[in-house]
Amino acid sequence: MAVAGSQTISKELTINLPSDGGPTQVASMPILIDITADGQVRLNDQPMDAANDKHLPQLSAWLQDTIHKFGDKDPVIIRPDPQARQERIIDVLNAAAKGGVKHLTFG
Repeated sequence: MAVAGSQTISKELTINLPSDGGPTQVASMPILIDITADGQVRLNDQPMDAANDKHLPQLSAWLQDTIHKFGDKDPVIIRPDPQARQERIIDVLNAAAKGGVKHLTFG
């Protein structure tokens, strides 16, 4: 009768926990800006500014405040409707620049 030897493999699991007083990392959450066909801008599904407001002060102020509080690491994703006017997309880009957005992409 043959007996196969058992083999034990030891592995180490590394877990990094925040220490007292040390900086903690917060998971990056994308900021979603939708532009509807009629020009309405929605930030994380909340309406921002009027559909005919070219300067989008509410959007740029929110972005600026958020970046000031949490830094500029969160990506901003602009998701225009295929029927959205190019001028409105440029309005949103200008508001994002005014708000200090550094990581921007289209989705």
